[in-house]
Amino acid sequence: MYVKEICLEGFKSYATRTVVQGFDPFFNAITGLNGSGKSNILDSICFVLGITNLQQVRASNLQELVYKQGQAGITKATVSIVFDNSDRSRSPLGYENHSEITVTRQIVVGGRNKYLINGKLAQPSQVQNLFHSVQLNVNNPHFLIMQGRITKVLNMKPPEILSMLEEAAGTRMYETKKESALKTLEKKQSKVVEINKLLDQEILPALEKLRKERMQYMQWANGNAELDRLKRFCVAYDYVQAEKIRDSAVGEVEQMKAKIAEIDRNADRMRVEIQQKETEVSKLTAEKEASMGGEAKTLSENVDVLAQDLVREVSVLNNKEDTLRCEQENAEKIVHSIEDLKQSVEERATAVKKSEEGAADLKKRVEDFSKSLENYEKEYQGVLAGKSSGDEEKCLEDQLGEAKVTVGNAETELKQLKTKINHCERELKEKTHQLMSKCEEAAAVQNELSARRKDVENAKSAMESLPYKEGQMEALQKDRASELELVQKLKDEIRELSAQLSNLQFTYRDPVRNFDRSKVKGVVAKLIKVKDRSTMTALEVTAGGKLFNVVVDTESTGKQLLQNGDLRRRVTIVPLNKIQSHTVHPRIQQAAVRLVGKENAELALSLVGYDEELKTAMEYVFGSTFVCKTMDAAKEVAFSREIRTPSVTLEGDIFQPSGLLTGGSRMGGGYLLRQLHELAEAESNLLLHQRRLSEIEAKITELLPVHKKFADLKKQLELKLYDLSLFQGRAEQNEHHKLGEVVKKIEQELEEAKFAAKEKEILYNECVSVVSKLEKSIKEHDNNREDRLKNLEKQIKATKTQMKSASKDLKGHENERERLIMEQEAVVKEHASLESQLDSLRTQISRLNFEIEEQKAKVASTRNNHDQAQSELDSIRLKMLECDSQISSILKEQQKLQHKLGETKLERKKLENEVKRMEMEQKDCSTKVDRLIEKHAWIASEKQLFGRSGTDYEFMSRDPTKAREELERLQAEQSGCVTCKVFNL
Repeated sequence: MYVKEICLEGFKSYATRTVVQGFDPFFNAITGLNGSGKSNILDSICFVLGITNLQQVRASNLQELVYKQGQAGITKATVSIVFDNSDRSRSPLGYENHSEITVTRQIVVGGRNKYLINGKLAQPSQVQNLFHSVQLNVNNPHFLIMQGRITKVLNMKPPEILSMLEEAAGTRMYETKKESALKTLEKKQSKVVEINKLLDQEILPALEKLRKERMQYMQWANGNAELDRLKRFCVAYDYVQAEKIRDSAVGEVEQMKAKIAEIDRNADRMRVEIQQKETEVSKLTAEKEASMGGEAKTLSENVDVLAQDLVREVSVLNNKEDTLRCEQENAEKIVHSIEDLKQSVEERATAVKKSEEGAADLKKRVEDFSKSLENYEKEYQGVLAGKSSGDEEKCLEDQLGEAKVTVGNAETELKQLKTKINHCERELKEKTHQLMSKCEEAAAVQNELSARRKDVENAKSAMESLPYKEGQMEALQKDRASELELVQKLKDEIRELSAQLSNLQFTYRDPVRNFDRSKVKGVVAKLIKVKDRSTMTALEVTAGGKLFNVVVDTESTGKQLLQNGDLRRRVTIVPLNKIQSHTVHPRIQQAAVRLVGKENAELALSLVGYDEELKTAMEYVFGSTFVCKTMDAAKEVAFSREIRTPSVTLEGDIFQPSGLLTGGSRMGGGYLLRQLHELAEAESNLLLHQRRLSEIEAKITELLPVHKKFADLKKQLELKLYDLSLFQGRAEQNEHHKLGEVVKKIEQELEEAKFAAKEKEILYNECVSVVSKLEKSIKEHDNNREDRLKNLEKQIKATKTQMKSASKDLKGHENERERLIMEQEAVVKEHASLESQLDSLRTQISRLNFEIEEQKAKVASTRNNHDQAQSELDSIRLKMLECDSQISSILKEQQKLQHKLGETKLERKKLENEVKRMEMEQKDCSTKVDRLIEKHAWIASEKQLFGRSGTDYEFMSRDPTKAREELERLQAEQSGCVTCKVFNL
């Protein structure tokens, strides 16, 4: 795509419509006189391309681009560029079918600005995208290369060159688009947040309030209708009851009067019997008081005194025990304080130790500086005294004399070593000759030794030929012991888990002879296997109490179990042939997958494993619920109009389509299924380890004969090794062996002498070189003396400065250390004080324990005395009870008669009151019937329906009390109804 034609009208110096044609596809140049408008053509191109930096087109605002800024009657500037788009491979996106593209930009004085693409209005961003798609970005700072710009480009730094390359490659404009898009997204997001906030804070609460008011109004309207129905029922019931009472009251009054006369005759007879019983009781009481009254009174008073003493002593004991408890609590508090102080002492000791370590480092530095200073001063004095260095105690002349003496000594020792070497070589030759004469004896001994060694090797090869390695049996026995321990541990774990899951144990007795137990499949919780541990809580919430249901094959099996199975607890039985499964339709599953995604909502049934024959039971338990990963997904699934299926989150929160939500904290959620999972794992591990144990025991049985043979061969090898060692000891004592040892010793001494001679020769050469060096140093010493003294003075001064700084730091560390030590001593003193308090408290506690023991003994003694006196009193009272039993039997008969007489009187009174009440009730019912007919005219027309089935008055023959209670409840609810108050109803 390239520029084919430019049309200018009212733009800068082009007042009239001007068309510039004849552009080359590759290279163009504009020439002309000064002021002829060459630059304005380039400015017009930049103007259409959408330049934002108007300084590039030599203007401060868009109005300046209009011819004479609109003062010559021209109020708008229009520039159109026609692009040749015949090359489809380089055309802009979306314009591949246009052979030419015309882009027009027009501005009007006053601020109006518009773009046109092929004569149609377009947004500035659309124009920018068109040019960006062909790598044109007029706002690129390197789009226009002005005069002097090339020199600046050549002088650019690497980051600026990189920026220019990015602009030239067209990647920078995408970054600009990205930033613009991010800003737009941020604005839209803030608007969405604002709308959601308005929705949550104002609109939804208002809707919820209106929904509640509507529900309350409906409840009030329903209650009002029910209230009217119950009122009519109660009025009808009162009318019927009043008629019944009025009609039956006359005959009942006569019956009541006959009963009153009978009661009066029975009362007179019972009064005579009561008088006879009183006479007998007074006679027996007088006889008892005469025989045992005084002794019982004395013992009773003694028991009361001992009881008071016992209560007092027990109270003292309780007070002392309370005091002991308080002291023990105080002691525990002090112990805790002591532990805290110990920790504080340790922390401060650590701080002191760190401070001491820092001080030690600083002290070492001071000592190093002091030592360096001393060395420098010593070297300075040595140089002044004519020594080569400060460490030397002697001058160079003395050192030269000592070096010459050392050279003489080294030469003498070298001659002595050469003499010793000659002597050793002669003696070695002589002893070697003697050794050769004893070779035959040595050969015999060597042959015997080789034979014994061969026996040892044969024994070793025999052991190695066995299919057994040393320690293999011990390793197997160790593995067997460890496997036995693991098996026992797993059995204990299984036993413990089984005890915790005892409520899942379904035990029963065979209901019939030869009962097939395979018909009883078991408890649902034990028949499933959870595929993903993270869903255990959700699955346990989904199943709920159904996890404890028992699955059987048919309803007849369940009936036999319930009747003759001797069940120990109540159970719910699920027969596979009768149970109706609740499964989610595949269409609903697909809708849920489309709504929240397959990974966010799965059917609970798909998350458990089970046998195929149990499919209907598992569909009954898990088939009607979705398990969702998040609460949002669960909410979408439950409340979607297309799905409307219960859903459970992984945390156990339940969403019902009816709007019911259940959730909150679930401590130990999924605990039952986790325990079952652990039990299954433990049982599988137990089988694995039992299999390993049987394999190990089989290997031990197999290796036992080989192990026995290996042990025998090992004993033979040990005997042969011991025999070989004894023979080697005897061989070492013969003459040949001794001569061999002497030869070896002489050879060793010869080697040592040669090595020492070589070292002495080296020492001699070194001493000679030292003498020559010292002679040379004496000559050069006078020339370098002044320079060395100056250098040493500088080093001494610098070392003194460093030592002073280090001494200052050391003093600060010592002050810090003293402060930490003082704090540590204060904490130690406080610790000692608490220790003393603790000791005193422990002494007091031991004293209180002793006093409590004494008090307990005293209480026990008092209790024994009290029990003894009480037993004596009880024996006397037992005797009195025998007498009292006779009196009590008579009194009981008397009381029965009196009670019967009282009841008779009460019954007579009731009957009299009942007669009066019935007479009054008869009058009231007659009045009530007349009043109800006058007040409720509908009674006369509907009384033939009272009590008839199929009408509103059917309940008159059943339970009118409940109806009246319901009426009172509804009246109370209607009187307090919020909706009534709102609508003034």
